[in-house]
Amino acid sequence: MENKIYNKKKIFNDPLYGFISLPFNIIFDLIEHPYFQRLRRIKQLGLTHLVYPGALHTRFHHALGAMHLTMRAIEVIRSKGHKVTKKEARATAIGILLHDIGHGPFSHALEFCIVKNVNHEHISTLFMQRLNAQFNGKLDLAIEIFENRYHKTFLHQLISSQLDMDRLDYLKRDSFFTGVSEGVINTDRIISMLNVKDGQLCVEAKGIYSIEKFIIARRLMYWQVYLHKTVLSAEKLIVNILTRAKELANKGEDLFCTDALRYFLYTEHDIDSFKNKPEVLDQFSDLDDFDITASIKMWKNHKDPVLSFLCRAQIDRNLFKIELSNSDFSPTYIKELETKVQAELKISEKQLKYFVFSGSIENNAYNPKKDKINLLYKDGSIQDIAEAADQLNISVLSKPVKKYYVCSPKQSMVNNLKKAQL
Repeated sequence: MENKIYNKKKIFNDPLYGFISLPFNIIFDLIEHPYFQRLRRIKQLGLTHLVYPGALHTRFHHALGAMHLTMRAIEVIRSKGHKVTKKEARATAIGILLHDIGHGPFSHALEFCIVKNVNHEHISTLFMQRLNAQFNGKLDLAIEIFENRYHKTFLHQLISSQLDMDRLDYLKRDSFFTGVSEGVINTDRIISMLNVKDGQLCVEAKGIYSIEKFIIARRLMYWQVYLHKTVLSAEKLIVNILTRAKELANKGEDLFCTDALRYFLYTEHDIDSFKNKPEVLDQFSDLDDFDITASIKMWKNHKDPVLSFLCRAQIDRNLFKIELSNSDFSPTYIKELETKVQAELKISEKQLKYFVFSGSIENNAYNPKKDKINLLYKDGSIQDIAEAADQLNISVLSKPVKKYYVCSPKQSMVNNLKKAQL
């Protein structure tokens, strides 16, 4: 019994914050659970390591960091006279620890590719409900806070809002591992400025410049990292690989797969499947980056020329050319690209969608129409950061920026495929 208690006092050595301690025994038990250990096998930034080689950190790292920041935020809020009970603190810590537990392989890259119309937040909730049953109802309050059904709204806002501990950690962590210094933010300063007014999370007005820097950093990180054009090309390529594999599976083609990937590749699953069939969540809990990577390595030698071409491009990092524009590409230009690629690769009209594809991306660093980042002044008044910012025009940054892209094979890829065909 003594050893069991001692083991729960573990500390983690984090490259950003130093030693992270576990504030409650149940946190240790949740971290030890296979559902949470799976996060060690899911990269935080999906395929971003193909551009920034250091971006190999995982969802496991991020979840621990976000929990650490949340506990520090709760200490600050308590120090300013707001009551947060031990039970509420424990529940909030659980909520932030498990907020990303529903992520699939390569995080956001394949979110709607493996299962239909089910985002990671839905699956996170289902995992939490499953864990709650296993832990005899000890996650009841955590789920209530996570789903924003608890009367102390600021606790949910620490987990999910425009100034939550999730964003504070991933900006600082992703900046560190990619080496993109534009994403560096002062988490200590921001957290020390947190307060609560009328049950809502807010920031003391003297912290305004730290918040401006946070919003700017988020905008820059999206364009330089999260929506980097080469990352976008790689992510669209891996989506096309799984789409092609799914198409072949539907035709009865036997593909090499791990058991977990086979389950989702050869059968269709939506949110109702997850809710009504316990085995669906069980299979998803076995699915991670390694399932996809191992399969792609095998598929590069598959007899289907489309699948093998796409997989070889992914494995060898011979990515498609991507063009970005502030306005939509004309149908005439897209058609010209398609005609050229189809003629050179001698592919069918149906296969063309895997080689020429287009779409759009959007960057919205701050959205005042959602839950706002409110500044608290000494007289007790509240003002939205977009209205209060004086040095930088946050209201401009709050407007979404949309860009359009089109992808097609590089000429070198076309030449290599022609040689292989000969």
